Amino acid sequence: SFRNSVLGHDTPVLRTHNLITNVGHAAANGRMSNQGSYSAFVNIAIGTGVTAAAVTDTALQTEITTGGGARGAATATQVTTSVTNDTTQLVKTFTFTATFAVTEEGILDQAVSAGNLLAHQVFGAINVNNGDSLQVTHKYQS
Repeated sequence: SFRNSVLGHDTPVLRTHNLITNVGHAAANGRMSNQGSYSAFVNIAIGTGVTAAAVTDTALQTEITTGGGARGAATATQVTTSVTNDTTQLVKTFTFTATFAVTEEGILDQAVSAGNLLAHQVFGAINVNNGDSLQVTHKYQS
């Protein structure tokens, strides 16, 4: 991780490993071949309390559902990593009305609850307070 100065403010930037879950592999394959009932994976959720992610995860351990940290649709775009448009980029900004120690993030195909977990990341706590914003950018490359 490193610090990046934006508009005169220090903005922490964190990069972590993108763990694709077993369900995520099946769902991605299903979406590409028009099999199954998977919806688009464009929703970002954040949570607290987890120290490890596993390929067998089907949900975040402790998803935040209140205080400005609820799951929601991200802005989805295609960007280039190696080949034109080979990477999906999801960006969502959370604006908090409560205090949390955010330790996990994931991509799901449902906007409100349940759904299929495509990818899951865990990291050291990012402490947010009432009035803070947290922008999550999640990329996955095919």
